[in-house]
Amino acid sequence: MFWLVPTLFALCTFLLVYALLNSLREAEESYVSEYTADTARQFEDLFLFIPPEQILRLTHIAASIAFLMVFMMAGNLASLLGVVRGGFAGLMAGGLVYLVPRFILRIMKRRRVERFNLQLAGAMDGMSNALKAGFSIQQAFDTVVEEGENPIAQEFAMFLQQLRVGMTFEEALADMDKRMGSEDLTLMIQSIEIARQTGGNLTEVFDRISETIRERRRIEGKIKSLTAQGRIQGRVVSAMPLVLGIGLYFIDQQMMMAFFRSTAGIMVLGIVVILEILGAVFIHKIVDIDV
Repeated sequence: MFWLVPTLFALCTFLLVYALLNSLREAEESYVSEYTADTARQFEDLFLFIPPEQILRLTHIAASIAFLMVFMMAGNLASLLGVVRGGFAGLMAGGLVYLVPRFILRIMKRRRVERFNLQLAGAMDGMSNALKAGFSIQQAFDTVVEEGENPIAQEFAMFLQQLRVGMTFEEALADMDKRMGSEDLTLMIQSIEIARQTGGNLTEVFDRISETIRERRRIEGKIKSLTAQGRIQGRVVSAMPLVLGIGLYFIDQQMMMAFFRSTAGIMVLGIVVILEILGAVFIHKIVDIDV
């Protein structure tokens, strides 16, 4: 009977590990599915025709490389504590790598919306002139596609294409509004819908909205110039720990390697990263004034 207890313990351990691995596999499949669908939607919004699975594979490779590099710097295979310390630091680095694609896509989307907003006032002037010349609203959109530049030409072309395949005018406008996420475009779409329902003069509506958008751009430009110093200070302060760390590494490499290989050093590094992220978020909230 002496073998019964070790056997039961081994069986329980096996079942626990199997359940843990199974749950991790299900979580990974759910994450991959959600990540792929979200990335594909963002690529469609940006008119980028890149398979999201390819981005995921590249992210896996980059995260693995980051894990190994940080583990070699902070870990030590000679002791269990060194392995745990290196593994923790490597997981942090790999996790940050997984955030990079979303961060890049968010920046690309914001810049695309900014370019769209800059083009919208001029496009509405052109549409107003087209309506005054006797064109229909769809023909006015088509003039922007022919004469405008991306991204507004792409978005309006997609809008017209959706109309050709059977989507209603209101549904195509709502889809473009959801795809762009621009407050100026939302104002334009709401004005078009109200004018179509009430029989209003679209040329006057476009002229007024164009003037409103230009005034908002002027106020936003003034606010950006007034908050430029705060944004620059935030970037400088955020970059100081990284610059100091790199400088100290070249000045005294042995000291910095000892810092990275110590548990206290890894904890301090993690706290610094968290505080850096919180500081960047707070500074962004302070200088981001909504008009």
